[in-house]
Amino acid sequence: MIQKEVLEEKMEDYRQAGAAPQSEPERQYYFMARARELVADMEEKLGRKPTCCVVTFGCQMNARDSEKLLGILTEVGFADNGEDEKSDFVIFNTCTVRDNADQRVYGRLGILNGYKKKNPAMKIGLCGCMMQEQGVVEKLQKSYRFVNLIFGTHNIFKFAELLVTMLESDDMIIDIWKDTNEIVEDLPIVRKYKFKSGTNIMFGCNNFCSYCIVPYVRGRERSREPKDIIREIEMLVKDGVIEIMLLGQNVNSYGKNLEHPVSFAQLLTEVEKIEGLERIRFMTSHPKDLSDELIEVMKHSKKICRHLHLPLQSGSTKILTAMNRRYTKEQYLELAEKIRREIPDISLTTDIIVGFPGETDEDFEETLDVVRKVHYDNAYTFIYSKRTGTPAAAMENQVPDADNKVRFDKLLALVQSCAREQTARYTGTVQEVLIEEVNDHKPGYVTGRMSNNLLVHFPGEASQIGQYVNVSLDECKGFYFMGTVV
Repeated sequence: MIQKEVLEEKMEDYRQAGAAPQSEPERQYYFMARARELVADMEEKLGRKPTCCVVTFGCQMNARDSEKLLGILTEVGFADNGEDEKSDFVIFNTCTVRDNADQRVYGRLGILNGYKKKNPAMKIGLCGCMMQEQGVVEKLQKSYRFVNLIFGTHNIFKFAELLVTMLESDDMIIDIWKDTNEIVEDLPIVRKYKFKSGTNIMFGCNNFCSYCIVPYVRGRERSREPKDIIREIEMLVKDGVIEIMLLGQNVNSYGKNLEHPVSFAQLLTEVEKIEGLERIRFMTSHPKDLSDELIEVMKHSKKICRHLHLPLQSGSTKILTAMNRRYTKEQYLELAEKIRREIPDISLTTDIIVGFPGETDEDFEETLDVVRKVHYDNAYTFIYSKRTGTPAAAMENQVPDADNKVRFDKLLALVQSCAREQTARYTGTVQEVLIEEVNDHKPGYVTGRMSNNLLVHFPGEASQIGQYVNVSLDECKGFYFMGTVV
């Protein structure tokens, strides 16, 4: 992240230099300046400002990447057209965690092709995890020749350079990297929210869970230097941010690959010292290496939110071993009990996969047993999706769809029952709530979020967005509350 006036100065300096620097981010400043000239030419031909649209599929990491893409696009002269896919330049930032994510992208591309036939000058870009998947680029080259730009997850920092290449060419531009060790700081970002933001603390994953494609498309773990993270958050706070989400595929692994190793707990301690920052969240924590040090820091923190997402995936030790999760059912239960004991007001949420290859009725019952014992505040439940290129995709004993449907419904009913009980315990209390948005379904109401991640709907105005208020939780609606400001 870089201040706008500083960025403008750097772009002008490198534009005048005449040749693109080799070092980053200086090289991208040069190409941003060049892109600005090309977009200005587009504006003159169109008689209006060219429009852009960034569509995000997938996780918080993707959402943060999209903010970087939009930051560069607006910096070079495009006008953000929101969700309007009839824009002059549309880019899909893709996800590939499950097969249906891929199919959604292909379906949306078909719609874009119709728009492009009516506006041949329209440019279409694809990036993100799906582009790193084996066979996807070949399919795009064969069946989606109208796409102009394709790149992956490792070279998103090169977007300005790729944008220039695309604008200067009529060819399909493809730039896919297999991996990278590079982390490039100080590129522009356009945030979705004024008052809260995500910030990457690391990239990639070393866990190689047997069902997961992420390590193959996001690469190996790379941690940012603590000083860079702190500097970025301090700048965000100066710009009005009061809540930060620290992002990583497994934040508990943060700092292990740095020249001078730093633990995630130590990083949190430093982030908490930032004046003006009021809430700290993070995502995601792997159970295998969640430390006592982290629990202790969370226990005594005044800013870390009372919410912890702790993916279970399965309650069967046999299945966990096949998943390469590197903990047992007993170890998970012991950890959850310790967290509940040390931080009584914590909200625990989780991810659970139904129908992993080899899962029997007995294995599934082990999962239900964990749900009953931990009593999650919420859980994200999924039917196993085979991903080509992962070890699990080649496993025998794939579970029939009919069995998966029965198990999924049973799990969902139990999760919902536990969640309602957990949520209801706050009824009648007064909680601090950060107002996030106007409620689209109930006029005169706004929606806010508690420290434990529960949503509350209550009377309010748009002018209150980004403010903390005390709200009486009057009526529990299962996964959310109706309330009134007190």
